[in-house]
Parts: sequence; C-alpha cells; structure tokens
Amino acid sequence: MAEHEITDVDGPASDPPIADAHDVIRVIGARENNLKGVDVEIPKRRLTVFTGVSGSGKSSLVFGTIATESQRLINETYPTFVQQFMAQLSRPEVDGLENISPAIIVDQERMGANARSTVGTATDAYAMLRLLFSRLGEPRVGSPQAFSFNIPTVPGSDVVTGGMCSRCEGLGEVSDVDLDELFDSSKSLAEGAITVPGYNVDGWMVRIFTESGFLDAAKPIAQYTEQERADFLYKEPTKVKLQNMNMTYEGLVPKITKSFLQKDREALQPHIRAFVDRAVKFLPCPECGGSRLNEGARSCRIGGVNIADAAAMQITDLAAWLDTIDATTVGPLLSGLRKVIASFVDIGLGYLSLDRSSGTLSGGEAQRTKMIRHLGSALTDVTYVFDEPTAGLHPHDIQRMNDLLLLLRDKGNTVLVVEHKPEVIAIADHVVDLGPHAGSRGGRIMYEGDVAGLRASDTLTGRHLDHRAALKTSTRPATGALQIRGATQHNLTGVDVDIPLGVLTVVTGVAGSGKSSLIHGNVPSFDDVVVVDQSPIKGSRRSSPATYTGVLDAIRTAFAKANGVKASLFSANSEGACPACKGLGVIITNLGYTQSVETRCEVCEGSGFSEAVLEYTLDGRNIAEVLAMSAEEAHGFTTGPAKTTLGRMIDVGLGYITLGQALNSLSGGERQRLKLAIAMAKKGAVYVLDEPTTGLHLADVDNLLALLDRLVDAGNSVIVIEHHQAVMTHADHIIDLGPGAGRDGGRIVFEGTPAALVADRSTLTGEHLARYVGAV
Repeated sequence: MAEHEITDVDGPASDPPIADAHDVIRVIGARENNLKGVDVEIPKRRLTVFTGVSGSGKSSLVFGTIATESQRLINETYPTFVQQFMAQLSRPEVDGLENISPAIIVDQERMGANARSTVGTATDAYAMLRLLFSRLGEPRVGSPQAFSFNIPTVPGSDVVTGGMCSRCEGLGEVSDVDLDELFDSSKSLAEGAITVPGYNVDGWMVRIFTESGFLDAAKPIAQYTEQERADFLYKEPTKVKLQNMNMTYEGLVPKITKSFLQKDREALQPHIRAFVDRAVKFLPCPECGGSRLNEGARSCRIGGVNIADAAAMQITDLAAWLDTIDATTVGPLLSGLRKVIASFVDIGLGYLSLDRSSGTLSGGEAQRTKMIRHLGSALTDVTYVFDEPTAGLHPHDIQRMNDLLLLLRDKGNTVLVVEHKPEVIAIADHVVDLGPHAGSRGGRIMYEGDVAGLRASDTLTGRHLDHRAALKTSTRPATGALQIRGATQHNLTGVDVDIPLGVLTVVTGVAGSGKSSLIHGNVPSFDDVVVVDQSPIKGSRRSSPATYTGVLDAIRTAFAKANGVKASLFSANSEGACPACKGLGVIITNLGYTQSVETRCEVCEGSGFSEAVLEYTLDGRNIAEVLAMSAEEAHGFTTGPAKTTLGRMIDVGLGYITLGQALNSLSGGERQRLKLAIAMAKKGAVYVLDEPTTGLHLADVDNLLALLDRLVDAGNSVIVIEHHQAVMTHADHIIDLGPGAGRDGGRIVFEGTPAALVADRSTLTGEHLARYVGAV
C-alpha cells in the first residue's frame, strides 16, 4: 500500500474554548467487557473520537460505561411508578465516573417495525406540517389532529377528530389474502388443514378453532356450510371457554391480519415473511390512494397542495414549496419548519420524503434521521454519543456530517464519536485510541491526545491513518454477466446494466442514488445468490456465535463422545443448565416497581452450567472454558467442520469473538461478517455484500480485501455495495450510480475499471477517488 498525506479533509471548523483542567469526564477503573481497568479523562464541550480495531473496547468504554451510567442515573431520578416502564440498566463495571452529563445516544439501530411511523412522524416535521395546514389550509377542517393518519374519526361525531382513512386504518395499504395459502380445503382441522406458520395441530392457535364449538374439527373445510365457512374465516372476536380458561375466538383472516399483516414486513422472521409474500398482496388503498388520510384531510389545501402531496414530495422539493408560502400570521411556525426541512438537506437526506416508512431506512439513514431532532434542540451541555455516523455515507457527504458534529460541539455540548474514517478523525479535538488488538488482547488505552500526536504515534491506528490503497494495475476478466433490464425500483429510471461474473464488482454512488434498489431489487432473483447484509440476527439472550454457526453442536458431540454421556448435558439451554440461574449465568432479581437487577450467579460463577457438567472435560477443558475461548483459540482446539467454520470466522476478522458471548452484543458489521463466515461454504455463488467495511478499522480493511479476493479466486462472483475508497480501488469493475440522490439519481453514470473512473473524473465518486489515490 502507498502512503500519502491526507489532503481531502479539513481540520476543526473553529477552535473551541479551552476547557478548565477539571472540566473533564473522568473514568476510573473501567472493566466493562474486555476493558482492562481503564483510566481516562475526556474533555467536556469538545469533539472526542474513539478509535481502535473492531473489538478493542471502544463501544464498551463509550456506550457500555459512560452512556449507560448517565442513563441509569437519570432513570433513578424518576418516580418508582415511572421506572417500571423504563429500560432496566445495571451499573457498569467501573470504579468511578465523575462529571458525566446527560447522554443522548444517536446509534445505527433501525427505527423500529411500526408500520405507522414515517420519516415525518419520527422527526416532528409532520407534526409541524399538520399545524401549518390547520392554520392556513382551505377549507378549514379542524385542529392539527384532523391531519393525523394515526388518529381515527369518531363515528357519528359532529366534531372532526383524526385524519385516519377508515378503509386502510391509516396504513396506506390494503391487503388481498389468497385463501388457498391459508389452508388445504381437502383436509379437516384435525388433519392439519391450516398451513399458516405457527398453527400446529396440537397448538393453542389451532385448538381455539377445533374446541370453540363453532366448527367440526373432523370435517374437511371443503364441506363447510356457508355459516361454518364464515365463522372459520371472518367471525368477529368472541369469548369462548377452553378447558376452564376464557379465550377469544376470531376468524382466521382477521387473526393473521393482526398478527402478521399489520406489522412491518422487514421485522418479520424470514419464514413468516416468505409466507406473507406468498399469501398476501399489498395494494395502495383505493379510498385514500395510499396517502393514509381521509377525504376531509385531503380536501384541505395550501396553494393547491394538500398535506398528502406535501408529505410525498422529495424533501428538496418540499423545501422549495415552503419557500413559496408567505404568511406572517404563522411566521415562527413556518421558520421552524423550514429549519427542520433544511436540516434534512444539510445532513444528506434531501432525497427522502416525509411519508417514507421509517422501517425502510438503512442504519446510516436512521442515525442521520435521529440527528434531525437534536440539531434544532435548545438543550446545551449534554453529551451526544455517535456510533460511526458516516456509515452509509459517500465521501462527498462526509464533510456535511463533520459540519453537523462540529455544530453540536459549538453549541456547548460534549460530542463522543466512535469512528474509523480518517476524515472524521481529522476534525477531532481529542482522540482516544484503544487496543492494541481485539477481545482479550485489547481493552487498553494506547494513545490520548490530538490528531497530530496520533499520526506520529506508533499505534496501529496512527500507522494506518494516512495509508492509501493503490489502484489495481490489472483486473480479472469476466466469465459472464447478470443482465438487468429496465429496472425501475424506487428511483431507478429503467436501468439496463450487465453485472460481470467471476470478478469483484463494487457498486457505489452517493446515499440515495439507487445502489440498494438496483442490487437488492434485482440480483436475488438470479440463481445461487447469497445476500449477506447487516440486519439483526434473530435470537434470544441465550443465542451465541457458537449456537448460530452450529459449532456448539460439534463441540457438544465431541464432549459426549469423550465422556460417554448425552450431548444434551453440554447445553446451558437444556439438561446441563445450572439449577440456580437456569443457564443464564446471572440471577435476575425483580425489585417490584424499580428496575430489575442482574447479578452474577454464584453457584455456577456465571458459566450457566451445573457443577456436575463442569466435571466433564475434553482435552483438559470443560464446556464453559471452551465457550469462553475466542474463535482464534477454539480453532486450534477443534477438528472437522467446526474447525473449518471457525477458520472462516477468523478469515472475516472475527477471531476475537468468544464462542459463548450473546449475539445481541455484536455490532451491525460483526453480524454481517458472521453471516458471511457461514455463507462462505458455498462455491460458485454470487455473493452480495452491503457495506462490509462498516465497523472495520483501517488495518482490518486489508484483511477484508484479501478475503474478497479469496472468494473470487475460488470461483465465486462478489458484488459489494460500498463507499470505502480502498474497496473501490481494489475492484475489477465499478458501477457508479447518480449523479445525485432521489429524483436526481437512479441512473448509471459510470461503468468500468477503477483506473478508468479516476481518469474520467466525470462523477462525484471519480473526483473523490482521484483525491484518495493522489491523482490530483
């Protein structure tokens, strides 16, 4: 790799005032997760960036220690009857924390699966828009709630209440159910006629039907009378008694509508989502046209535009429309709404619309949308905590994000950022670098100070801060192509493109240009396609990398064979569970109206296994000791398929992950790489990776590139949606979408090699890539 000075980043926009020597957040003896008794002082009202390899302890320090303790202390100020409804937070493992202020966490978690939540409702922009229409709209139809699609109109009332469309109940869609996908009419209920997931013959869901008294369980559905069929499919909720218990009987169609169809599709488990896709077609509501609003709300207009039209506009267009409104009577309201809408544009989300479902936003889009609330906030002297705020951002958009982070700092706030991008590290007032490596080999402070000092240090981050990948001198030839013709998903404008096979293809472009629409909307329809994204891995608190990858099954079998006992003994979720904590490793004490407290189980010492099970060993290790191993350690301990799987975990940069840690403790990037480790077993496939550099340290990107090369060299095709310039330079083929976002994107603006893109420089990506490789 070549080294070049960073020339495309700016330093701090303004110098913050010098903090008092005692005006610092002081952390004493932090031991959360892998932290090794960390002591650190973080200046308040400054921008501090936390760096280090994945798993080095950044999140444990920032989120698990500082932010968690801040929120825990705030929660304790509420009355006990309020605390019972709040998150239950335990005190982090730390000797002392001084001078912490209220923390606001702006993370990359998706914004929930509420089908009624939109970009507008999540940011208060729609609430302000409702108020504007209630004041200026003609004809006047009522208060702001008359424009809310989440508030129904009271039947028979003379007073206009909510604006919800009664046909779709404010969802904007109606469903058409294919009854043949719900049941086999040739069978009876007792024979398993219902084919809906979860409706097992002996389960309660079916027993309510068979024992309700409304239906003959032994009678084939095809022979039902008209009344029986109506009761089976559409009967309204009715109380029935089953085995001395009061239950509610409801027809199958409304029952699955509530349990499946009214939930966000993306939040459903894969097998249920597949069922919904087969059984249900979602169509725009014929009454409201998909606007979610009733006729009264749609009839009210400002200059010929109703609120549904305004919410459906691309936000850049909405900003232009608001500028045409001249009404001194609502001057402050109009000014506030314009500022909120301008914040969307400033943060690089001008391509969205206020009626966009919040559940469809990517992690990066969700994080930036959450920022909108805080940019105009009157709060000062609070601590803002960000988790890779540049995730999903094109290099062109990173400067905008930097400006916003500095704006929050300059308002008198403390800004803590976990980040890997050199462009963000460069604007830091203070840097805390953790390491030296990941997992048990990390958790120590390697450097504290300014960016110049980090660059001069001998830490892993310091050594890689100015590294630049070089353009490929030669590229692999394609062995074929996936032909996409006339793609029109979302903002795509009838795109025709051939994605080459047998090579590494990088699909790039600014956020909202159409990358995901093109790839996820078309490529999975081809054969042998493996999609590896950053969506959460389903599982309970008992799930771990060992259970998810299947490695635990091999380990349990090996333990059982070596000791001549049953394999189920070596599961903390089965016969081997500690009787005191039931395999959790912690004792959960419910303190009534106050939050529950988790304490380490003293019987099993946190292992989750019974004492008898821990007496069995394999090569001198008991099952708890094996699950405490990192993937790297366990690789040398195991054999066969388990060793192969662990080797793939190491290949994707997860060698530091312990086999028994909870899945919900993994970051989005770690989840994706864990999925990739499992998927890598397939050969001759087309792999689709969505921003695999998320959460990766600069030093780890090289390992990722080597892994992608191994996948291609093994006969696979790899398609990567990515903004990281090191990945672009390593591609055999680049597909660049744009030229802008939303309506201004959706077109192919370049296809070819990285070298040709740099030489061409006709796109935003080409300009930034040229700067990255020093070709300017």
